Amino acid sequence: MQPDGIGDTSRPSASSEVVSQRMKRQQRRDTAAELAIRRALWSLGLRYRVHYPATRGRRRVDIAFTRTRVAVFVDGCFWHSCPEHGTRPKANAEWWVEKLERNVRRDRETDAELRAAGWIVVRIWEHEDPTAVAERVAAIVRATRS
Repeated sequence: MQPDGIGDTSRPSASSEVVSQRMKRQQRRDTAAELAIRRALWSLGLRYRVHYPATRGRRRVDIAFTRTRVAVFVDGCFWHSCPEHGTRPKANAEWWVEKLERNVRRDRETDAELRAAGWIVVRIWEHEDPTAVAERVAAIVRATRS
């Protein structure tokens, strides 16, 4: 936590140097799952925008089909609390519970904002098969074109 303990941006110290280094290497964009899905979409002939600023603030759509207003998010199992693979760290457990819950709340708020603006929101888990995901997204995009 910050010395004064003020603000929700404060975070506890890492439980070890190994954990600290792992967290520093964590990618925010262009993850392996995103890249695999983008390659599969591209191979189906679909063109898209990457990390598109479709909402207020710093929130971005991972893969955006702007003409058809389809927003695709590729959610990491840990960061977005996957019901199958999401885990909760034991060190600093209370802080992590709140952090992960905030992430999920922010996801729902983003979904609601986009839907209110006329977008179709598709949420994908990082563990899903990229080919199956691409086919599902392609069907949605093509259906909105007609």
